[in-house]
Amino acid sequence: MTSRFERGVTYAVLGVFTVLALTPVVGVLTTALGPPDSLDTGFSLPTDGPHWENFADAWSRGRFGTYLGNSALVAVAVVLLSTALAVPAGYAFGVLRFPGSTALFYLFVIGLTLPQEALVVPLYFDLRHLGLTDGYAALILPQTAQSLAFGVFWMRGYFRSGALPVIEAARVDGAGSWTTLWRILVPMSRPAVSTLVVLTFMWTWNEFLMALVMVSDEAHRTVPLGLAFFRGQHASDAAPLAAAAVLIALPVVVVYVLLQRRLIAGVLGGAVKE
Repeated sequence: MTSRFERGVTYAVLGVFTVLALTPVVGVLTTALGPPDSLDTGFSLPTDGPHWENFADAWSRGRFGTYLGNSALVAVAVVLLSTALAVPAGYAFGVLRFPGSTALFYLFVIGLTLPQEALVVPLYFDLRHLGLTDGYAALILPQTAQSLAFGVFWMRGYFRSGALPVIEAARVDGAGSWTTLWRILVPMSRPAVSTLVVLTFMWTWNEFLMALVMVSDEAHRTVPLGLAFFRGQHASDAAPLAAAAVLIALPVVVVYVLLQRRLIAGVLGGAVKE
């Protein structure tokens, strides 16, 4: 049983980490609501009330409507493609037995270990040779491949750990592999799939290096790339810069809030127990 002292220490530690996590967020919010021509940054609250016009100013001057649309299109495409491929691939590697399955799985895992900086330049020349740079394909295809490595690893762990008794029962009842996967395991694995969706969406939304190298056309810029160019053009405008940062972070916050219960359930459920 936890003593009062242990509970106090726990709350104290959690409180310290909460303050550390929220400090930069509060700093950005207070700066975003400050006077547009102010050079103050950090935690100085505006004395004349919040300046909500900073968000409209950043939205119009930074063309973030276009960038948000591009990021949403790329993120949704990457999430759908990587999830649709990771679920059957994880099932195959976790449940089915076929020659070369172990070697192929570790080939997928290698994708988790290779730094993106080592791949992006040769990948750029490959895609340029195919005429795919400066377009959505140059953003969607590489990020789908990157996300697929983790997705296969994640779903394989789930199918090998918690679903094996269910799979055995389904086989005894005469269910085939396809029926077992789509009618039994996929509905059961919603927390694990939701966790995969949230993580993939966050990684894709925040991706910067791939967009910087693959896209030079302004019409295809994503929000992290758009924010970088906006900062270069308005380096001294602290309030619009902070407002732009809040705008591009909002979609990730909304997705997390909507799926947080399934995300936590997927993590606590031990989707990866190996």
